[in-house]
Amino acid sequence: MSAHETITVELGERSYPIVIGRGLLGGSFDLTNYVRGDDCLVVSNDTVAPLYLDKLLPNLGGRDVKSLTIADGEAFKTVATMQQILDELVRTGANRDTTIVALGGGVVGDIAGFAAACYMRGVAFIQVPTTLLAQVDSSVGGKTGVNHDKGKNLIGAFHQPQLVLIDTDTLDTLDQRELRAGLAEVIKYGAICDPVFFTWLESNIQALLDKDPSALAHAIRRSCELKAEVVAEDEREAGRRAILNFGHTFGHAIERCQGYGEWLHGEAVAAGMVMAAELSGIASTDVARLQALVAAAGLPVEPPSIAQEDWLAAMGMDKKVQRKRLRFVLLQSLGDAFTTSDYDESKLGQLIGSRA
Repeated sequence: MSAHETITVELGERSYPIVIGRGLLGGSFDLTNYVRGDDCLVVSNDTVAPLYLDKLLPNLGGRDVKSLTIADGEAFKTVATMQQILDELVRTGANRDTTIVALGGGVVGDIAGFAAACYMRGVAFIQVPTTLLAQVDSSVGGKTGVNHDKGKNLIGAFHQPQLVLIDTDTLDTLDQRELRAGLAEVIKYGAICDPVFFTWLESNIQALLDKDPSALAHAIRRSCELKAEVVAEDEREAGRRAILNFGHTFGHAIERCQGYGEWLHGEAVAAGMVMAAELSGIASTDVARLQALVAAAGLPVEPPSIAQEDWLAAMGMDKKVQRKRLRFVLLQSLGDAFTTSDYDESKLGQLIGSRA
């Protein structure tokens, strides 16, 4: 990989770059061009901050940088945690030209981005994702928010970042479970819109698990390219962008029913993708390929045991629901996804009933 590569999310006046490379923290990439004023608040968590906060500071040279460390984990993706960020902004006298920098995984990015969307009706923020899942998915596209006891990401806003800075060297410290969880979202892109990429993943999944730099670089770059294309077409999920939620209707229900953090997001999505493929009624060979790739990534192909009524209650709070009817992202075939409320209800009942 060269020093860095840039992918642009084309959204008119809200367009922004995704910069991908190695060794970008430590000052080699100047972030000050994306900072509106003199003040920055870096939001990180108690796992990532000790590893990378000091490395990030040279990238913000010349700015007045303050930092806030929040608790690590999906269980803390709450309004109460966001309140900590808002309180810190008020305490330090932050103005509308303050920039929030999210340093961490998807939880940090979602909470910090939501705080940026809300504070003074919107301040700038920058995403510096340090997990594979955040690098390929949650840091791109402007979805921000927190969870509610009754559903995943029910409280939030669309608020695009100024920049997404992906230093792939941060994956060196990522544990294997988190790496595998990120691979679920990578697999998703191949399954929904790029069969060639899916085939590449089948051949290179072990290299990705081994953190081979060139394999990771390709997977991150291609995932970001695919998400940028979909977001540019449908920024606020009025249409095609919903395909990015393949496996998520089931996955979010698993997270909700198990208690946030018991199953990682990527683990729940992995099992959810297999269930969605089965509900799609595609060729059994395609379902088998998806199931085999998920398993090869070390991810679950079956959900935990959940009562049928709990499945239905949790899925009923899915954001794709319209007129009280569930909508699912299904597959025509591997690499071709669509969203529909026209599905086989008896097959859905069998799917969740057999997992109760």
